[in-house]
Amino acid sequence: MPYLYRDSKPRPPALPGAAHDTHSSGKSYEELRQECLHRGVLFEDPDFPACNSSLFFSEKPPIPFIWKRPGDIVKDPKFILGGATRTDICQGDLGDCWLLAAIASLTLNEKTLARVVPLDQNFGPDYAGIFHFQFWQHNEWLDVVIDDQLPTFKGRLVFLHSAEHNEFWSALLEKAYAKLNGSYEALKGGSTIEAMEDFTGGVGELYEVKKAPDNFYEILEKALKRCSLVCCSINISSAAESEAKTPFGLIKGHAYSVTGIDEVSYRGRQVRLIRIRNPWGQVEWNGPWSDKSLEWRSVSPSEQRRLSQAALDDGEFWMKFEDFKVHFDKVEICNLTPDALEDSTAHKWEVTIHQGSWVRGSTAGGCRNFLETFWTNPQIKLHLTEKDDGQDDCTFIAALMQKDRRKLKKLGAEMLTIGYSIYESPARDGHLGKDFFRYHSSKARSKTYINLREVSNRFKLPPGDYILVPTTFEPHQEADFCLRIFSEKKAITDPQETEEEKQFRALFEQIAGKVSAKPLWVIAGCRKRGDASAPTQDYQTSGNGKLEFSEFKVFWEKMKKWINIFLQFDFDKSGSMSSYELRSALKAAGYQLNNYLLQLIVLRYSDEQFQIEFDDFLNCLIRLENASRVFQALSVKNKEFINLNIGEV
Repeated sequence: MPYLYRDSKPRPPALPGAAHDTHSSGKSYEELRQECLHRGVLFEDPDFPACNSSLFFSEKPPIPFIWKRPGDIVKDPKFILGGATRTDICQGDLGDCWLLAAIASLTLNEKTLARVVPLDQNFGPDYAGIFHFQFWQHNEWLDVVIDDQLPTFKGRLVFLHSAEHNEFWSALLEKAYAKLNGSYEALKGGSTIEAMEDFTGGVGELYEVKKAPDNFYEILEKALKRCSLVCCSINISSAAESEAKTPFGLIKGHAYSVTGIDEVSYRGRQVRLIRIRNPWGQVEWNGPWSDKSLEWRSVSPSEQRRLSQAALDDGEFWMKFEDFKVHFDKVEICNLTPDALEDSTAHKWEVTIHQGSWVRGSTAGGCRNFLETFWTNPQIKLHLTEKDDGQDDCTFIAALMQKDRRKLKKLGAEMLTIGYSIYESPARDGHLGKDFFRYHSSKARSKTYINLREVSNRFKLPPGDYILVPTTFEPHQEADFCLRIFSEKKAITDPQETEEEKQFRALFEQIAGKVSAKPLWVIAGCRKRGDASAPTQDYQTSGNGKLEFSEFKVFWEKMKKWINIFLQFDFDKSGSMSSYELRSALKAAGYQLNNYLLQLIVLRYSDEQFQIEFDDFLNCLIRLENASRVFQALSVKNKEFINLNIGEV
């Protein structure tokens, strides 16, 4: 899959107040809204149009959907009616209960909710058919603008909706999240912790309930008091069990929200209870302490009011904590700040963030099972300098996240199986070689390699220097990743450079200040006929007319790979290749083009003898890669003109 190189040096966590505008026009929500009010029109979003491509990418709608604005569905639409509550989240005909469970948890924290769902929006006099929401993505807060056209069938919302038919904040939030990920279909199936992190920028932790620590009740109690988002689910052993109902009224393979935890006085003793909510808005636990169970008859009315206990078919119910541990298998907690839940007092942790990539042929080495290539993976040096208060070890959380896989679903991408290992660092500097890993075992590692967006674990290690190696399970798999390190005390992290990278940096520093787009084109040994601009400008992002080291590096790495491809198809070693081989050469580079676009490229880059020289081949590839990034960013999908499929290189 294509990747966009990011400099891997550590960065501070992003602040939500500085959300980036994401609309293709470059305009902010307020600018777009004022423009619509001035013109007297309702906003229509060209980035996420009201058509089938925004709904599905691999199938046709099962029913004829009609896109309608809230005012066309009800007479008096409201953005939020009586406050945003967990009962506003009722699942529709989309398998995104994982998202809905996270939204339900979000409503329990007014401050966090107001960040994701700006509350100064309504259907009043300044209504312009435009709304916006903010999400965290890989250490960035993004402001996502949408129009309010929603898919309906027979005048009813098809997907997420509120129990109040004239309340629309939750349906619009789901649409904005679908836009962020490319389509509604992209939201099918997922982990609740993924959405919870996107709503908060927090760090997630996963607990297997049957293996949870003895103080698990206290951990959950503390998490909810700190307004952490908490969800739970029941495992399934096969796809046939998905959403199967147990004899106790619980749904397997379904994401629930944990909305409360408390103790109640029952017949002279204290009983620990936990409150759960089904995002369907119905179908509840029918065992002890369920809505209409006999246990509640022995609880005073004042206690019932304190616990907000009501026998309503609203999807929310209480159950005994011991029963919860028996019937549920997994709990996901998203800490809004990386406080240590196990400790009696909260600690503010230090946070550093690395952006990196696994690139086939250079840094995609796979896990330790593949020793010949494992050492080529990125290596992050971790300095643990201070012990925890009153302890002999240093506590930290390492959270490895693979980026944009849900957005790339429509291109055939799936979640990769990822994990990491941590080694004690030797005294020497530099990228560790194969022999080191052959003769040294890891000091810690992620609990498992798994195909989730993020793998997160908590560790305690003695002070010292360590090397963290993030990997995919299989080698040669490409993806971007984000590594977040949360440490109780100050921890310093640095990416390790290989000898080749050191020499490469020395080359860059030698010509630093002299490298612009066109001179680098000359350094590459290329010449471009009749084109005043060189396509290396597509890698120049700093805006100063010069290529930074990170930009220089990604161009150089790509160029080496493309040279090898060109040489494979330059059969007579003449320095040019036949235009008839271009389709195969581009496919080897990860591009499959339809006939029309291929013909245009041949006309543009081949000479009178239908030969393509290396500089033209390189120019073509850079233009295609830049175009593919633009198309992905804008979610453009015009099959009549271009069928641009990005495959693994």
